[in-house]
Amino acid sequence: MKVTINVNKPGTAPGFIFVAPYTTFEASMIGQTGSLIMDQAGNPVWFRPLDNRFIQNTDFKVQCYKRKPVLTMWQGTISGTQTATPTLPQGNPEPGAFYLIIDQHYKVIKKIKAKKGYIADLHEFIITKRNTALFTAVKQVPIDLTKFGGPKDGYINNYSIQEVDIKTGVLLFFWNTLTHVNPVHSMIPASSATNMNNIWDCYHMNSVEEGPNNTLLVSMRNMSALYHIDKKTGKVLWQLGGKKSAFTFGPNASFSWQHDARYLSKNRISIFDNSCCASPASPPQGQARGLILMLDFEKAIATVDRTYYHDPALIVPTQGNLQTLFNNNQFVGWGQEPYLSEFSSAGNTVKAPSRNFLYDMQFPNQNISYRSYKNRWVGIPLDPPSLAVEVLRKDTIVYVSWNGSTETVAWQVLAGPKPNKLSVLVNSTPRTGFETEIHVDSVGPYFRVHALNSAGKVIRTSQIIQA
Repeated sequence: MKVTINVNKPGTAPGFIFVAPYTTFEASMIGQTGSLIMDQAGNPVWFRPLDNRFIQNTDFKVQCYKRKPVLTMWQGTISGTQTATPTLPQGNPEPGAFYLIIDQHYKVIKKIKAKKGYIADLHEFIITKRNTALFTAVKQVPIDLTKFGGPKDGYINNYSIQEVDIKTGVLLFFWNTLTHVNPVHSMIPASSATNMNNIWDCYHMNSVEEGPNNTLLVSMRNMSALYHIDKKTGKVLWQLGGKKSAFTFGPNASFSWQHDARYLSKNRISIFDNSCCASPASPPQGQARGLILMLDFEKAIATVDRTYYHDPALIVPTQGNLQTLFNNNQFVGWGQEPYLSEFSSAGNTVKAPSRNFLYDMQFPNQNISYRSYKNRWVGIPLDPPSLAVEVLRKDTIVYVSWNGSTETVAWQVLAGPKPNKLSVLVNSTPRTGFETEIHVDSVGPYFRVHALNSAGKVIRTSQIIQA
């Protein structure tokens, strides 16, 4: 997909942008679904397209496995992106979903599925420092919902947190919502199941990460709450938000329908606060924002530390994330709205949204990305650079690209009358975007290019082609 850069000011963190474009069934997809790395100008750096628009990636980002950087993602079909599979509530995965770990050569080195009959869930996949995989998974559990106000022959979306040894596939940890969190506290009525094939999506877990002292921080959108869980006992140590919050809230600190809860320190938490919506017909409670909260455990109160609002304001019913960058800038993926943004650390306010608003990218039409990230990355493709040549009346145009190369800064062009008689025609010309167009004064007819790094050294050579 081609994107538009709306804001680009000094002070942004270096790095590449990671998105996984898709759209809902009702909207027109511009380009292809898949996993996409871009530079800050919006040029593609690497694209891994999927077979059709009804297969998607989510949570595409850089992590570390065995002390080496890797790419990770979920792959499957998101409910609501095709009419043939409308049986699961919006945001839930279809059977057959899995997670991928991809090395710096863009080779898949691990494919991981959920255990215990659960389906790998699109919301979260984390590689821990122990080289284990921590992720969310979901299963429909049959249950009589009449005592909750729903149908008798009903189901509950029972979410689990699973930890698996990546090397052996052994399940190391399992925790599920139905055992530990009472569904009666959901913000979604059980009667909603009648419109969702009798499935009550009362929890909708959408993020999990490790905290201090063997704990987990979990976000459940349909509870409008965060949960601090003891991994050893499985007990909820405290709840922030929702109907049973252990904390009160200071001015402007409350949140709802949130995503992406992260520990910044022992008493600071970041979230993407959707403030919208119980259903498509429900009015928003406010505009979406990135939100950092301070937790006072003695007084049991949560107060606002920083906020990050889009300019102009956005209403975001689902999805979204807030990422703290290494220089403390904040990177926001706006989920169901086709934007991603970067802010300096101090943030802004609803009354002054342009303050500290450094960068903004817009996707075409109704393309979206469940989350968006900014990461440093070095990609070393196994495939050689791609080359095409067009001979015109007055000159020849050489087109060259190398999908996934982050180290190529320039190209060297060679040409000659025979494959074994090539000479340098263009010593060095800068790489411009994904594909570089180079005009040369030669008809070849044989051509080859060398990829050059920042030191001017040849890092890879294309095949020889005949014009």
